[in-house]
Amino acid sequence: MTTGGVYEPVQVYFDDLDAMGLLHNSRYALLVERAIGAYWHRLGWASDPGRSAFTDVLLAVREFKVTYNVPITGVGEPWVHFWIERMGRTSGVYGFRVLSADRAVVHAEGYRVNVNLDPATLRPASFSDGLRAAAAPLMLPEVAPC
Repeated sequence: MTTGGVYEPVQVYFDDLDAMGLLHNSRYALLVERAIGAYWHRLGWASDPGRSAFTDVLLAVREFKVTYNVPITGVGEPWVHFWIERMGRTSGVYGFRVLSADRAVVHAEGYRVNVNLDPATLRPASFSDGLRAAAAPLMLPEVAPC
């Protein structure tokens, strides 16, 4: 089991469910996005460079992998546990687990790769020192910035 990282509560709504009453497979990614977004918004990140506490404002998802273990049935408040597995010069890899409300069941797990893009060129750009410092609590103990 992964130690470290952050736990964020998320909400499953009725319209997140499929016809069988299970959380639709595409919604797991949305739960992860909501959890990671909540963390960064609390730290002052915004997509508008004029309002953001960080110069890195265009972080694009390059890859998203989910392994489904046990379906979420019905509405409720599961948790998303996430951390940074690797952080390179222009990209980083989040690991995540979607957990039951009591955190006893791992409903899904996987990883998400983000690339920092230069807003003018849409080409990969180095992460700022400010973003790296803010990401430090998410990094696993064995992860060192490259």
